Amino acid sequence: MAKEITKIIKLQIAAGAATPAPPVGTALGPAGVNIGEFVNQFNTQTRPMAGSIVPVLLTVYKDRTFTFIVKKPPASRLILKAMNLEKGSQKAQTKVGKLTNKQLEEIATEKMEDLNANDMTQAKKIIAGTARSMGIDSDL
Repeated sequence: MAKEITKIIKLQIAAGAATPAPPVGTALGPAGVNIGEFVNQFNTQTRPMAGSIVPVLLTVYKDRTFTFIVKKPPASRLILKAMNLEKGSQKAQTKVGKLTNKQLEEIATEKMEDLNANDMTQAKKIIAGTARSMGIDSDL
């Protein structure tokens, strides 16, 4: 028999650096999750990705146990990392850089499992669209 799900929580946390302090503690406390146990499991699982912000999908069950899925960093973070930028443009019309086709392909390859795309061409178009909204041109 499957466990009954009481809550699904979405968070974005620095890989390998979760602490019981907010935002983690304030999100998990009301759900009755053992915060210390989550922090230990999360940090252990994400230590190799240190330095990245990673989305987490946490499923809380009726008996207060939980499971979580760590996804790839957001496309916008990967684009900023590839461009060595702190942030994108305030206005999409103001250009702050240009992604090469090779950079587009690397980001799309890393993010592929989280994208709604059937092939690399479509995945690159999705990444290029995200970059465009950040004021970054691409070779696509």
